[in-house]
Amino acid sequence: MITMASSQEKPQLIVDGKRLDGRDAGDLRPISIQTNVVKNAVGSAYIEWGNNKIIAAVYGPKEALPKHTANPERAVIKCRYAMSPFSSLEDHGRTGPNRRATEISKVTREVFENVVMLEKFPGSEIDIYVEVLQADGGTRAAGVTAAAVAMATSGIPMTDLPFGVSIGKIGETIVVDLNKIEDNYSDADVPMVISPRQDKILLLQMDGNMTKDNIKEAIDLAKKAGETISKLQSDALRAPYLEVMEKYKGEKSSYDEKQAD
Repeated sequence: MITMASSQEKPQLIVDGKRLDGRDAGDLRPISIQTNVVKNAVGSAYIEWGNNKIIAAVYGPKEALPKHTANPERAVIKCRYAMSPFSSLEDHGRTGPNRRATEISKVTREVFENVVMLEKFPGSEIDIYVEVLQADGGTRAAGVTAAAVAMATSGIPMTDLPFGVSIGKIGETIVVDLNKIEDNYSDADVPMVISPRQDKILLLQMDGNMTKDNIKEAIDLAKKAGETISKLQSDALRAPYLEVMEKYKGEKSSYDEKQAD
């Protein structure tokens, strides 16, 4: 009988105290966020988080269709998370949503059901689309983070601006923001979504095993990372207004110079 060496042997993910991409345990990958990237959406955002590239778009409030899905007391949220066929080396080319995409769509919808003021739009529907163009671990956390910014740009009122981040366990070390190889080979992966103003955990899933103390440390690290993520979200929302202000100042300065002449 011939046996083949396993190609799934676990790599060493931390070497001399550093992760394979050079980060310390508590370091996030580089994150950048842009708003208003989809012309026909009422709100949209594009996020690059490490090697992840994700677009989120929001449509509505609009008439709920089919009509039997409408709630006369509040809006309903529908969410579609999808990975482009070219987003990673894995196969995403099948038609229709797979089990993973359906599950992430569901938990994303539930996050926003907890922060969007749905009672202000009875009988209507709000649609959220999260499209993953390039994937490298932590796409559900990055997708929620982008969708929150998209929702904020839409003008649909929310009680808070949630953010997502993944926490993992590598050996005995708790780490922030798993990339794909860490996601695949870590001892645990815990994606979270937190409502910072309300100090509530809106999503916590776990793949792997953690102790009670590990979970406590993971939540503390997620909240600390959230300080950076929330600032990036706020900066992205302010950026268009700052550009307008700078343009106005430039035009005013030119006008004042002409008047002085």
